[in-house]
Amino acid sequence: MRGVARLVPFLLVACCAAQTKIDPARVERLLERAVVLDLHDDTTQMMVDEGYDLTQRHGFGQVDVPRMRQGHVTGVFLSIWTDAVAYTPPESIRRALDQIDAVRREVALHPAELALATTADQIMAARKRGQIAILMGVEGGHMIDSDLAVLRTYFDLGARYLTLTHTEHTPWADTSSHPPAHNGLTDFGRQVVHEMNRLGMMVDISHVSDKTFYDAVETSAAPVIASHSSCRALADVPRNMTDDMLRALAKNGGVVHINYLEGFLDRGFMDRLDGLKDEQARQDALEAAAPKFGDRSQLGAAVRTINAQRIAKLGRLPLSRLLDHFDHAVKVAGIDHVGLGSDFDGADDLFPEGMEDISKIPILVRGLMERGYADEDILKILGGNTLRVMREVERTSAH
Repeated sequence: MRGVARLVPFLLVACCAAQTKIDPARVERLLERAVVLDLHDDTTQMMVDEGYDLTQRHGFGQVDVPRMRQGHVTGVFLSIWTDAVAYTPPESIRRALDQIDAVRREVALHPAELALATTADQIMAARKRGQIAILMGVEGGHMIDSDLAVLRTYFDLGARYLTLTHTEHTPWADTSSHPPAHNGLTDFGRQVVHEMNRLGMMVDISHVSDKTFYDAVETSAAPVIASHSSCRALADVPRNMTDDMLRALAKNGGVVHINYLEGFLDRGFMDRLDGLKDEQARQDALEAAAPKFGDRSQLGAAVRTINAQRIAKLGRLPLSRLLDHFDHAVKVAGIDHVGLGSDFDGADDLFPEGMEDISKIPILVRGLMERGYADEDILKILGGNTLRVMREVERTSAH
């Protein structure tokens, strides 16, 4: 009997291992059905500064059409972002318009591959035509310079979400990066949310303080999103969402799009990253020396060299750590409230092993399958949940 008792655990392990061995054909079948939407990619900076052709395969960065095709990507939200410290609000508006112009010109140059999309139906129409849907989100309320007319202009040019803050407070909302200045949203901040609801623009709460988050959820008549945030219970950094925030987001009907940046997946990794003072000082000096406008083409390659040095020192986290955040968000918020928000091209190349660029979506899908997710639930995470929120925001709009 003792021999049989020893054998039972072995048989159980072997059985479970067999159950988690995933047929590659299952992954392929699912991805052929899937609507895959990534809510946050910072590739726009390279398009403006380096003439980055989105349709060509590159040996750097994380996003281009060939790699999106490999990843079965349906659409991406390209981030419109400016540094709120380096740029004044009027300069930020100019830089934002340069980025929007770059995105629109890229789409116009490559109509066979790309389609500008502003609605859920346009995403699906592009998919049917074999095009990749290109959408835009404005990452930081400082870029409206406290002017609703600027917000409306971004909407008219195609932007479909606004992140209420980036890493600095605005005059009307607190960021997660500093002690509070406004106790969340001011009255004008609530006007911003109401106007976004009216227009049909998603309210994005990534980067905001906890109080700003709760104020936004309370104020918004439509579901809100976190375009690129992970779980604070697993990585205690202010940029991540607490379990109470995840539950409030789910009650609101919104979606948290999990950020792949390793520093937001593991607090120890973030601490080690923060300890690389020399690399950060060199990067800061390069960015300070680069012109705000005009020829910034030298900056990208120099920063990528520093990124490679960081990776050589830090290594990469295992894919399992990213999957842990998906698991936790699903457990707390529910399967209908989780999506993809990679932060590709905006996180110094610091992504887990197996998810180094957007072509790796099949690896993520296999990982979710190995953890027991049903195909229909994976389809929700890949993009189904985001399409639902987009449609609800569109229905709420009086535009």
